[in-house]
Amino acid sequence: MGRLISAFRNSVRAFGRLIRSEKAFQQEVILLLVAIPVGWFVATSWSGYALLIGAILMLMMVEVLNTGIEAACNAVSREFHVDIQLAKDCGSLAVLISIILVAGIWLIALFERLTGTQI
Repeated sequence: MGRLISAFRNSVRAFGRLIRSEKAFQQEVILLLVAIPVGWFVATSWSGYALLIGAILMLMMVEVLNTGIEAACNAVSREFHVDIQLAKDCGSLAVLISIILVAGIWLIALFERLTGTQI
């Protein structure tokens, strides 16, 4: 039980740092807060609602991992290194792919809601 409490404290500390200092994470938290009520009206089922909210949570998770990669790379060296650049670029690409997935899921859900058909 002690490990769970310690892990929870570490997670809360990370959330606090990210919400105070990372603009992308701040924007994603706002997006989630807006999506929770909006998704309720967009989704045509409980599973659709879970998918809409889950997609945004997945985006936030990828953003957190990307920030962790960047922090680790910066701790190793702030000087240019091709491998560090690749690590940071890959993290950025993962966030971009996540954004594309979120947009696709929400567009499909909106289409289904507006047309009354399912894809």
